[in-house]
Amino acid sequence: MVSFAAEPIFRLGFFPVTNTVLDTLIVDGVLVGAAYYIKKNLKLIPGFFQNLSEFAIDTMYNLTESVAPGRAAKIFPYFATFLLFILLANWSGLVPGFGTIGFFEGEGANRTLVPLLRSTTTDLNTTLGLAIFSAVATHILSIRIIGIKQYLGRYFSLNPINQFIGFLEMISEITKVISLSFRLFGNIYAGEIVLGTISTLFAIALPLPFLLLEFIVGFVQALVFAMLTMAFMAILSTPHHEAKEVSHA
Repeated sequence: MVSFAAEPIFRLGFFPVTNTVLDTLIVDGVLVGAAYYIKKNLKLIPGFFQNLSEFAIDTMYNLTESVAPGRAAKIFPYFATFLLFILLANWSGLVPGFGTIGFFEGEGANRTLVPLLRSTTTDLNTTLGLAIFSAVATHILSIRIIGIKQYLGRYFSLNPINQFIGFLEMISEITKVISLSFRLFGNIYAGEIVLGTISTLFAIALPLPFLLLEFIVGFVQALVFAMLTMAFMAILSTPHHEAKEVSHA
């Protein structure tokens, strides 16, 4: 049975280093290493890896430009970072050894396996942290693009009707964080439980379709999180007069 909470592997003083923290460090290392490798090996005649990287970046940028024209340069770094980090984090749980190599704790019937590595997106702390960062970055970007006056005007007004709408907007910002974090956590955690159960019952062929399904789910959930963040940034960075013109059109 997959533990709901991440399991501590060792401690640094009072700070417990869990198996999901180790996975976070691995994913970060892969992304930083890949970025450094691409930077150091840029060529006028690109190889396969550079071609693949340029295709992925171009696709993500064009998608951002289609959603937020004129603001893609500012929104794209957040969109790409969320997508790549969450995608690798989701897929890391499918690597052989994740969730199965570790040490045992307890005695007798209470003896349980503590895996050394576990996908970080199966930890609610990680997904909640990502959602909070997404929300904070969205509001900071909104202030930088439309200014503090228009930003506050979205939530505060002397008109009672507009103030009520502003209150609903504030509530919606809280629900966005809850929705983003629990959607990602729930889908990846449930997938890990299914894979663990199936692999225990059938160790050879039957888990393969479920692995393929989780591979697709991992991509979809990463894309959903990144796309929603991009959409929220596009909406909150749109000046009121432009938003009204779009609604009337």
